[in-house]
Amino acid sequence: MPPMQHADTPWRVLVVDDEPDLVEVLCGALRYEGWQARGVTGGLDAVATAAEWHPHAVVLDVMLPDFDGLEVLRRVHTTDPEVRVLFLTARDAVEDRIAGIAAGGDDYVTKPFSLEEVVVRLRGLLRRTAPPGPAAPGTLAVGDLRLDPVGREVRRGDEPVDLSPTEFALLRHLMEHPRQVLSKAQILDAVWSYDFGGQAHVVELYISYLRRKIDAGRPPMIHTVRGAGYVLRAATG
Repeated sequence: MPPMQHADTPWRVLVVDDEPDLVEVLCGALRYEGWQARGVTGGLDAVATAAEWHPHAVVLDVMLPDFDGLEVLRRVHTTDPEVRVLFLTARDAVEDRIAGIAAGGDDYVTKPFSLEEVVVRLRGLLRRTAPPGPAAPGTLAVGDLRLDPVGREVRRGDEPVDLSPTEFALLRHLMEHPRQVLSKAQILDAVWSYDFGGQAHVVELYISYLRRKIDAGRPPMIHTVRGAGYVLRAATG
């Protein structure tokens, strides 16, 4: 289990890409933000470094010389399921972006990208990594759905629901605003902490994942309001 983040401890970010120059530039930008950064150029080194260093987040290229970023994510999440993963993908590789999110990645940027974009997206991911403070709210309840933000547990009726960190953050936001229609822009700002612009379809992906876990085989709670956004309300059937 990675050590807990404290206010005076810099965030640790592992950068993984097969281009050494890009790794160096990204690490420099992250250090400029006051974070700790390490860089590697292969999957095996990424897994070994993550196991030894316990990063809070990984900037991860999909294409690596030994094995791909999806396998790196799988191995890293085996020992540390809470680490945040920001994928780097080719601009035209839509299937890579979808596969990365489906495998448990938290976000992605497409090459070429600006350093500022990477920093902003990482900051949003890391904000959700910080442990809840003493004023964390109690259990949220909507109908037969329960979410414990401190214990990070979710139940639908008597059944536990296993969620990724980003799925948990999205569900928590929906449950904090029951019966309220939330637009994609509002959800992106609250859960991802920045504006995706034309990439707002990531919300649709995560809503679909939540529905599979929350609503599958049960009366639905997560509803689409066409042209407006999404709403969570107690099941009526």
